[in-house]
Amino acid sequence: MSFSKEVKKELCTPAELTKEQQEALLYGMLLFSKSFSASAISFTTESRAAAMAYSETLVSLTGVIVEMTVKLTRRRGENSVFTLHIPDKNDCAKIFDRFGHRSSSPCLRINRGNIDGDDCTAYFLRGVFLVCGSVTDPDKDYHLEFAVPHKNLAADLERIIAEITEIKPEPHTVRRQGSYVVYLKESDIIADMLTYMGASMSAIAVMQSSMRKSVRNRVNRQINSETFNLKKTAEAAAKQIIAIEKISRQQGLSSLPDDLRELAEIRLEHPEYNLRELGQTLSVPISRSGVNHRLQRLMAIAEEMNNE
Repeated sequence: MSFSKEVKKELCTPAELTKEQQEALLYGMLLFSKSFSASAISFTTESRAAAMAYSETLVSLTGVIVEMTVKLTRRRGENSVFTLHIPDKNDCAKIFDRFGHRSSSPCLRINRGNIDGDDCTAYFLRGVFLVCGSVTDPDKDYHLEFAVPHKNLAADLERIIAEITEIKPEPHTVRRQGSYVVYLKESDIIADMLTYMGASMSAIAVMQSSMRKSVRNRVNRQINSETFNLKKTAEAAAKQIIAIEKISRQQGLSSLPDDLRELAEIRLEHPEYNLRELGQTLSVPISRSGVNHRLQRLMAIAEEMNNE
C-alpha cells in the first residue's frame, strides 16, 4: 500500500464528529471531487477508504442515493478504481444549493460560510485531501500536494492553507497537465499538516524518516571527513617515508640529530601513525605541532640532497 493510501485510510478511521465537522468534511470532498455542479456530482478514487467515507458521509447527511462502480485495473500496480456518483439530478441540485452554490456562478470558489465552526477548516482540508491529495513516501522525498482542476479554486485553497496559524506553512501552486497543484515541501510542515488534518500516526512516520535521514547524513559527513583526513595522512606519510629513505640511502640515519633520527625510525616502522600517535611513541612525547616541525626538517634535508 502506498503512503498516500495509508494516510487516507488513517483519515477515514471512524470517529465521533459533530454535525458541523461532518458538513465541513463532506464539503471538502464534494467541492474538490471530479465533478461538483447542480447537474452532476461524482468522485473517482483508487482508495477504498476514501470511497467509503465519501459515500457514507454523503448518505448520512443528505439521504441521497449514491451509486458506486468498481473497475479492476493494473495501472501503476493498483487493483481497483472506485467511481461514485449521484444518479438523480434533482438530488445534485439540492446538494449544490445546500452548500451555497449557484449554477449561474461563472466558476467554483470555496464558500467560507461552510467552514466557520471550530475545527471545521481542519475537517474541510481532510475532505479535500481524501479526494485530490497525495503525499510522497517520506523515505523517498517530502512532498504533499492537492491536484485541483480549477485555477480560482486552487488559489482559494492555497490561501486557506497559508492562514493556518498553528503551522505557518508556505504553500505554492504550479500548473501540471491541466491541473493546478497546491503543494508543501518541508518535512516538518508536512508532518504538522498531516497532524492538523487528523493523520497523527502518518505524521510520526514523516518525523521518524526525517530523523533517520538527519542521522544518516551526519554519519556520512563524519565518514567522508574521516576518509578525507585518512587520505591526507596517508599521502603525507608516503612523502615523509620517501624523504627518510633517501636520507638513509645517501648518508644514513645515524647522521641525523638524535631527535630527528628517533622520529625517522618510528615513521619508517609505523607508516600508518598520525602525528599525535608519532608524538606519543617518542621516548620523550611531544605535541602534534612538534612532530610536524621535526618532519618538516627531515623533508628539508631530503630536499637539499635533491639540489646538490
